[in-house]
Amino acid sequence: MAEHRQSKKRRYITWAAAGAVVVAGAGIAAQTSMAATAWPAQKTFTGRAFDTCTAPSLSAMKAWNTGYYGAAAVYIGGKNRGCAQPNLTASWVKSVSSMGWKLIPLYVGAQPPCQKSGNPERLTAATAASLGTSDAKDAVAKSAGLGIKAGSPIYLDMEPYDITDKACNDAVLTYVRAFDKELRAKTYRAGFYGFTSSSAKAIATATDKTDLPGNLWYALWDGKDTTTTDWPFGKTQFTDHSRAHQYMVNSKETRGGYTLTVDRDTWDAPVAITG
Repeated sequence: MAEHRQSKKRRYITWAAAGAVVVAGAGIAAQTSMAATAWPAQKTFTGRAFDTCTAPSLSAMKAWNTGYYGAAAVYIGGKNRGCAQPNLTASWVKSVSSMGWKLIPLYVGAQPPCQKSGNPERLTAATAASLGTSDAKDAVAKSAGLGIKAGSPIYLDMEPYDITDKACNDAVLTYVRAFDKELRAKTYRAGFYGFTSSSAKAIATATDKTDLPGNLWYALWDGKDTTTTDWPFGKTQFTDHSRAHQYMVNSKETRGGYTLTVDRDTWDAPVAITG
């Protein structure tokens, strides 16, 4: 996802500067406890996925439907989303779903106050809770507008930051909790994309697990197509199809005559319900 929310240069600067997780069995309870209505069955995909800045054309998605990848992440919204999405419509979602693609909704929300970047939306300690709620409402509206139904996950994108800055980290966790609580109130599952050295670590090591995401998509660019052998956190965390791993970035690949630059992911977690 190197350039997908912010430029490659900015993202690497951010990462350099930076220098829910739940125990087994608790994830299901966390996903359902916030809503009184019955939850749709989780739709899970296990296999390879890719993410790229702009949703590809229908022709490209058809050409890439070779079986190597089975899922694709799409940037459904957020003020910090880095690319325009001319192809990403309800019709596109319906068409690629009919091809057999599984979709992974990703929302680029407010970023940390201590992050060194020029993101247009940045949270503060004072605004974290209200922004988390309002961004989640927007994420749900964007998902529904694309035909991504209740019961689907929405993965909140949090770029690297200094998690040793307690005030900053506390504000981020407040934002994430508010975002996730609102998602679940609307019957959407909570997911999180972050880095093993910072943002994902903040979720995985938080002492208080209340309202934290039940699905973790961790960025660890080690080239290993796995969600187990390089899993850097507790073995009992994010079990039962709740992990995804971004293991390679900026991979230029050609399939069926269409060339895309993608990030590679190993997926064993929820995907969108579109049917």
